[in-house]
Amino acid sequence: MSFHPEHNPVLVVEVVEALSPKADAVYLDATFGRGGYSRAILDAAPCRVIAIDRDPDAITAGQDMRHEYDGRLTLLEGRFSQMGTLLNEIDMPFVDGVVFDFGVSSPQIDDAERGFSFRFDGPLDMRMEKSGTDASDFINTATEKDIADVLWQFGEERASRRIARAIIHARDEAEITTTYQLAKVIRAVMPRPKPGQIDPATRSFQAIRIHINNELDEIRTALPAAMACLKPGGRLAVVAFHSLEDRLVKTFIMNEAGKAPRPSRHVPDMPEHAPRLNMITRKPVTPSEDEINQNPRSRSSRLRVAERTDAPLLDEVA
Repeated sequence: MSFHPEHNPVLVVEVVEALSPKADAVYLDATFGRGGYSRAILDAAPCRVIAIDRDPDAITAGQDMRHEYDGRLTLLEGRFSQMGTLLNEIDMPFVDGVVFDFGVSSPQIDDAERGFSFRFDGPLDMRMEKSGTDASDFINTATEKDIADVLWQFGEERASRRIARAIIHARDEAEITTTYQLAKVIRAVMPRPKPGQIDPATRSFQAIRIHINNELDEIRTALPAAMACLKPGGRLAVVAFHSLEDRLVKTFIMNEAGKAPRPSRHVPDMPEHAPRLNMITRKPVTPSEDEINQNPRSRSSRLRVAERTDAPLLDEVA
């Protein structure tokens, strides 16, 4: 697969500003993709970047970039939830900054064979790692209830039951194996979108992708792992695209910064650990109009930034 050097990540200027790369420091790009953030960080200072991606295509595509930066870029194949293990394996347990860009990358969306998008007809796959259960397996074997639950929980699709019922009826006639087939089934039971509205299949495709790749649980595991590998003063920069992802990030940072709301004013304050993060962005940073015009996919992106304090982790206290 060829390398696509022009895939600019969203909010890249703001991410680099948040991390403020310094000479000889080490940064973790936990979602390498096609290397947009890694490249920007490496260009900003004579530092080192360790990049992780679960997609083997991303690791293969990044080899030319690794040589371009003369040893300052290290590529690791694996899930970002496993960053602690991956970093320990290369004797680099602590870093000066971590960046995440959640969701699916542009090359994955644009490759019909990967089956992430209904814009192209391709195999109904959606696997980031290109292994394990794919979307077709799920759609053709799951119960109506399980499909509806996935569409509601991960896509916030109000018509989840109606769509699930239509999928069951359609697969009774013929196995659903392509993105076009699935999108057609969904669109057939949904109102025609008005100008400016999203395609009726959008939320369902998002939900199935999140389910197949266990994305929300990956995020829940990865955020504390990132905090644990940050040096005091190190920055955590997280770009999320959907409310489900952003909600997890916001809640995590607020909890670790000691800013979580009390469940009730009648509940007494409980002794807790010292804040392990400082909130750098009180509100999420969003893309400029210029960036949205240049890259419409950036429209829903939100950046949250936090900084590691010198407070120990709980296992360090014990």
